[in-house]
Amino acid sequence: MEPAAAPPPSPPPPAAAPGSAELVCAQGRNLKAVLCQRCGSRVLLPGAATFARRELLLPAMRKKAAAAAAGSGGDLVREHWLVRDMFSFENVGFTRDVGNVKFLVCADCEAGPIGWHCLDDKDSFYVALERVAHE
Repeated sequence: MEPAAAPPPSPPPPAAAPGSAELVCAQGRNLKAVLCQRCGSRVLLPGAATFARRELLLPAMRKKAAAAAAGSGGDLVREHWLVRDMFSFENVGFTRDVGNVKFLVCADCEAGPIGWHCLDDKDSFYVALERVAHE
């Protein structure tokens, strides 16, 4: 009797999605530093934020002045770094109020918005994983 043929090789695993084990520690915090995609400026140190899923509409990426003036449209983002204390940021700026929201931008190059802050909740700052880099 012949030995059974080896199973065909399995396809490679899909690319790691944001929020995967490579970015989040067992306690749900960011394992890597969070950086601006455009200029590489450090936004958050490792361990400074918690992974959160929440659907938020962010305007398209633009400089701060254009983001503040942006009306409708944008991207629906679902995976974020949740920061509870604004002093946890290494480098972030805020747009002027747009209704009851301020958008987060890179303080060095003003790229953004990279995140969202509702003025009704003083302790919740959301940074969209797809709008930042990790190191």
